[in-house]
Amino acid sequence: MDGTLLRSDMLLESVLVFVRAHPLRCYRLLGWLARGKAVLKEKLAAAVKIDPGQLPYNTNVLNLLASERQKGRHIALATASHRRLAEQVAEHLGGFDEIFATENGHNLSATAKRNALVERYGERAFDYIGNARDDLPVWLAANRAYVVDASPRIERLARAQGNVEQVLRSPTPGLRVWLKALRAHQWLKNLLLFTPLLASHNLMNGMLWQATLAFVLFCLCASSVYLTNDLLDLPDDRRHATKRFRPLAAGTLPLWYGVAISPVLQCVAFGVALTCLPWKFAAVLAIYYPITLGYSFVFKRMMVIDVIVLAGLYTLRIFAGAMACELSVSFWMLAFSIFLFLSLAFVKRYVELSAMKRCGHTEKTHGRGYYPSDLKMISALGAASGYQAVTVLALYLHDPATLVLYRHPLWIWGACVLLLFWITRIWMLAHRGEMHDDPVVFAIRDRASLITGILFGAVLWIAT
Repeated sequence: MDGTLLRSDMLLESVLVFVRAHPLRCYRLLGWLARGKAVLKEKLAAAVKIDPGQLPYNTNVLNLLASERQKGRHIALATASHRRLAEQVAEHLGGFDEIFATENGHNLSATAKRNALVERYGERAFDYIGNARDDLPVWLAANRAYVVDASPRIERLARAQGNVEQVLRSPTPGLRVWLKALRAHQWLKNLLLFTPLLASHNLMNGMLWQATLAFVLFCLCASSVYLTNDLLDLPDDRRHATKRFRPLAAGTLPLWYGVAISPVLQCVAFGVALTCLPWKFAAVLAIYYPITLGYSFVFKRMMVIDVIVLAGLYTLRIFAGAMACELSVSFWMLAFSIFLFLSLAFVKRYVELSAMKRCGHTEKTHGRGYYPSDLKMISALGAASGYQAVTVLALYLHDPATLVLYRHPLWIWGACVLLLFWITRIWMLAHRGEMHDDPVVFAIRDRASLITGILFGAVLWIAT
């Protein structure tokens, strides 16, 4: 079942669902594992609920099974996963005549699975479909072996046994899949780290390399969080219209890749930050990481708090850039950013709720704290926050420090007009249902937004 019928692993799926539901009880996993893998699987099967209808199935295997079923063949599901989970998958798919699975403290893996199948059918009296090293003894005892998405080494070992009938391969995760899993398009948000350097007009004083390195490290840290978030959000993502195509949710990237790579990215980010940049930047990174994890676990399910945390995380990027370059952050910049990003966070929620309402849903969003009936209030709060950011930018013109930094500060009024246009347009498009569920992604792809951004930068440059 795991890695063959499913483009996932039920043990990892169960662990991740348990961690998400009971983050303060993770220590129990170690206790269960100490009593044996079969005990761990049994306890997890009893503690978590997994919807088999949302799991990523391997269509190549499903087609093969359908073809063999038409020939009248007896089909059994033999898996090292717990029987309770195997029965749920078998019931969902249908067509299985028998189930062999882990139960009663007996882990049905490798030789144990081989012995169970030989005892039931006889030596060389069955065909077996598998994908992993543990399947080698089962393939050896089978009449014909079917190899599915195995590593090159496992495939060579299977072929050496002399009974491989067919090898089924799915596309291997390429650069595009990895960039999607790491949310490379979201790295553009981290360009905010350059904001303090640009605002201080010190771009050419040698601090650019510090800001650039900070940007790279923040991208690594953010990608680590994105991977962790996607691992913990698998059930919700698979129910979502677009998030279900994310590599981990869709099964195009194995779960253990995410489990392995996420801490590596985090360690590299912190290690280099402590070695090459001021300690204050590493401190901000240390604050950003747990807050983002807290958002994944708790905050995003809490009404209003979720959008405030999102806005705070954007603003924290600006603060991180200042710490990396050892610059101060003005009151105006912090006020402007918190209001602007609060507006964008409300846009994100508004788009999600609008999509639900168009589909006829009236209940609270799954994993969120809002109802579709909250749309009017969300739009009012979001638009007000965006206009407040424009107000802060206008008031910035009257700060004595502005006269020192800008030779022609009145040009900043042009930036106010451009921002007013962009905020209004974003909310109008969201109201019409023409907005991507992430306004940042929309802005990257939207020609009018890109032109507005270029003009905004040009106006500030002329003001200097």
